Amino acid sequence: MAEHEHVRVAVIGSGFGGLGAAVRLRREGVTDFVVLERAGSVGGTWRDNSYPGCACDVPSHLYSFSFAPHPDWPRTFSGQEHIRAYLEHVTDVFGLRPHLRFDSEVKMMTWDAAKLRWDIETSSGPLSADVVVSATGPLSEPRTPEIPGLDSFSGMVFHSARWDHDLDLRGKRVAVVGTGASAIQIVPALQPEVAHLTLFQRTPPWVMPRVDRAITGAERALHRSLPFTAKARRGLLWGIRELQVQAFTKHPDVLGFVEQLAKRNMAGAIKDPALRAKLTPDYRIGCKRILLSSTYYPALARPNVDVVASGLTEVRGSTVVAADGSEAEVDVIIFGTGFHVTDMPIAERVVGAEGRTLAEAWKGGMEALRGASVAGFPNWLSIIGPNTGLGNSSMILIIESQLNYLADFVRQLGVLGGRAALDARPGAVDAWNRRVQERMERTVWSTGGCTSWYLDPSGRNTTIWPGTTTEFRRATRRVDLAEYELLRVPATAEVTA
Repeated sequence: MAEHEHVRVAVIGSGFGGLGAAVRLRREGVTDFVVLERAGSVGGTWRDNSYPGCACDVPSHLYSFSFAPHPDWPRTFSGQEHIRAYLEHVTDVFGLRPHLRFDSEVKMMTWDAAKLRWDIETSSGPLSADVVVSATGPLSEPRTPEIPGLDSFSGMVFHSARWDHDLDLRGKRVAVVGTGASAIQIVPALQPEVAHLTLFQRTPPWVMPRVDRAITGAERALHRSLPFTAKARRGLLWGIRELQVQAFTKHPDVLGFVEQLAKRNMAGAIKDPALRAKLTPDYRIGCKRILLSSTYYPALARPNVDVVASGLTEVRGSTVVAADGSEAEVDVIIFGTGFHVTDMPIAERVVGAEGRTLAEAWKGGMEALRGASVAGFPNWLSIIGPNTGLGNSSMILIIESQLNYLADFVRQLGVLGGRAALDARPGAVDAWNRRVQERMERTVWSTGGCTSWYLDPSGRNTTIWPGTTTEFRRATRRVDLAEYELLRVPATAEVTA
């Protein structure tokens, strides 16, 4: 029987991380790779999240690859459709389509220690790879809470990342569960057309104005004719956010001034003192993700909206019941309850050198050397891995830093020659994560008095990077071989492989 396909590199996912990895591999001269995508098109979270009002809260010129500038962004903060179109554009411009394998969900990845390769089972068939780049992202698997009685609800139920576009919500009674980044965009988009909207809020977010506008034709023409102007614009946006990092990571007390601005933003739209009290957080701004919207508070002040300041605990027929005992009759329930971030399902499908899954290795919390490598999982690299998230800037900056690390990882394997693999040393992983967690202790995410999706069940922040993007770029500029164990194929296996 013919052996299944083997490639040099298998990339999992075709969002920003996966497409960026594909571009970087080609630039490094590596063309023997595939991008495995479970869906039928590229885009990642910007394909899956197509709910009304979906947009980015990072300025457009900073939310794009430095190697693929886009002078024609239509707005200062881009909508989902514009970002998805940009990723399709990147796919075409860099010739990535021959490498894409759509409808190829990864079912299992198993390390073969004898052959130093990953055996991968996908929904479209098996293959193997010398190196795996996991770019599934932390915002790929929706989290829906288990609510007693939900199965008996007669109306429609769906998560914001799985929007039902065939459902006409006009004139419906709608419950939105959650007040995170998705919900504050959904609520203003739905409020004008639904009969009534009930918002279930466990913890109020801090909300700042979203200063969005159309980018003029003159601006776009200038960026097309003089590309350095777009680069300068990007640089300014980046620099401002680099300066803000100190407040989040070292001096959270100075954020009190920002809280006053957020309260003024709320007071301008919310005149009812009781409603304002419901919407005022009791934790330091920045502890949870700061949200941007100029339409959220005005929507909540409308007469067809009720804010329930407690979580949804039960469903009885068409009645939704909150923890405070309040009830509402609804036709549709929409969950804006986030994603599996600290317990990513892909971890259950990765089996390393010791026969353990990645989920088992991460049972005490996610850890990875420089956000990329995990001990016991040779030649496996993560894009947007543990402690690589940002609280105030563009994740594209982190992704590009990790692409630098990927590029050097592949280079080092080439220099080493033959069948070789690099496995992160446990001591190196521990030392890196100890430094990260020590720095985390004084950040607003640890001292701000909130519980957020940044934290794992033990209360440890395993998602956010406690420094500047410049620091992260320096830390991931190249692979330090002293942090890895070199694995070689035994001579007998080399002959038979």
